[in-house]
Amino acid sequence: MSAVPFSKISTPLNALFATIGLLVVAALTTQGLTGQERLVFELLLAAIWLVYVLQLGGTLLSRRRRLSGDMTALVIDLLAVLVPAAAFLLVGSRDRELYCAIWLLKPSRDSTFFRLLAKVVANESRNLLGVTSVFGIVLFGAALAGYIIERDVQPDKFGSIPQAMWWAVVTLSTTGYGDEIPQSLAGRVLAGLVMMSGIGIFALWAGILATGFYEEVRRQDFVRNWQLVAAVPLFQKLGSAALIEIVRALRPRIVPAGAVICRKGDVGDQMFFIVEGRVTVATPDHPVELGAGNFFGEMALISGDPRSATVSAATEVSLLSLYAVDFQILSSNSPEIAETIRKTALERRGGPPRE
Repeated sequence: MSAVPFSKISTPLNALFATIGLLVVAALTTQGLTGQERLVFELLLAAIWLVYVLQLGGTLLSRRRRLSGDMTALVIDLLAVLVPAAAFLLVGSRDRELYCAIWLLKPSRDSTFFRLLAKVVANESRNLLGVTSVFGIVLFGAALAGYIIERDVQPDKFGSIPQAMWWAVVTLSTTGYGDEIPQSLAGRVLAGLVMMSGIGIFALWAGILATGFYEEVRRQDFVRNWQLVAAVPLFQKLGSAALIEIVRALRPRIVPAGAVICRKGDVGDQMFFIVEGRVTVATPDHPVELGAGNFFGEMALISGDPRSATVSAATEVSLLSLYAVDFQILSSNSPEIAETIRKTALERRGGPPRE
């Protein structure tokens, strides 16, 4: 059996194997298992480990052919195989299956989210560090104030700053376990201020990360859309300012395979740019297939005539659409766009339909 196909196990399947493995690990920690039940669970863990060994082999073979690329998948595959193997050889029988918890990393081996998260944290590191500094200042200040106010009232709980630090952490995070509660009026006023400060600090953290994610995702989408639009012959002669206007006006759309995108005779209220997938244009002579980087629907949008052909999705297709309203706004703001499109429409009137 070739190991290479195992390197292409999908993210949902990796998540399924990891979930089953972790549930088995949890089941093995329960009391009262019979020897036969334990053996079945251990064999199931061994089977999942074997799948991961084959996946690691496939990853290594594919890396030999393609040396460049992200190393995250390779590192996770190595850990998923080597950590349980080392535990089986070096750790006592009671706890060795617990090391299979390393499989928690498997669903993330092909995920782009963690790379996105790392980039967001790097971009917002100064702001995050600033809020973290404020958190540390408030934390130590609250512990110090709690120690001064409550040390004589509750010496067993606030007898030192390290003891008061636990109360400060619990209060600042607004968790409020209730194991340490100020008894004096000043202490309770302090607790209220600390709780409100904690809400503000955590809101700042969340706001910084949310803004960072939004900006990074928008930047990535903008770059991808820019590359697509810049490659379209219709816009190749336009300046960067005009291209920016077009990219901002585009709207994403996903169409499943077999669905009709536009029909012959329909009103041409938008044109489309293909990001991924393929579409079939039913021209009078013979069907034409367009792939990523192509565009269609421009003639009806420019001339105002009904659609001259039916276009359907040959595969699941990701599109960027430019509506007539946005086109009019772009034309008024950037006359060079209107002139370029007008010339293109005149040139294509005598050629085969493109929509």
